Amino acid sequence: MSTDATLPPAVQRVLTAIDEQDNDAFVASFATDGYVDDWGRQFRGPERIRSWSDNELIGKRATFSDVRVSTPGNPVTITTQVGGDGYNGPSHFTFDVQGDLVASMTITA
Repeated sequence: MSTDATLPPAVQRVLTAIDEQDNDAFVASFATDGYVDDWGRQFRGPERIRSWSDNELIGKRATFSDVRVSTPGNPVTITTQVGGDGYNGPSHFTFDVQGDLVASMTITA
């Protein structure tokens, strides 16, 4: 997990939720109409985000290591090494933050 001061608090909450395997906290980090874009597949709203995470992130015991901010600002992009029982490998996560919540999290190579 990262404690990089350039990360907005909402993004830090997402990373902490993943680190702690806390799906409730993960979902609560998103705006009501927020979404996850996983390589072009969109999951909008709390129920769909929870279902996606249950099946592909926290439900697969995902871990993030070597988290680095590659593009600061808003949106902010991090690079990380993903581990766990699902996808394993390097990935980019771009977060658009609105207020104190994540409006979107986009996952790319």
